[in-house]
Amino acid sequence: MLNETTTHERTSLEAHVDLCAVRYSQLDDRLSKVETKVDLLNDSIHAAKLSMTKVIITGVVAIIVALVGAVATIVASMPI
Repeated sequence: MLNETTTHERTSLEAHVDLCAVRYSQLDDRLSKVETKVDLLNDSIHAAKLSMTKVIITGVVAIIVALVGAVATIVASMPI
């Protein structure tokens, strides 16, 4: 960082303050972009979680229906 610092900034408080304001503004912009990407990632994870839950529920219901059908077939084919 010392290499990037200009001689003028080292000797002038006003120049230092102005450069710091620019740096903080750039940092704020970059952090805002990161926050936006994290929010999008969070939304994607939440949507995937809901989708996976639906798939699991559908699978469990299909297994239950198949088992009930198998039991009904076995019971129906039993002699009275």
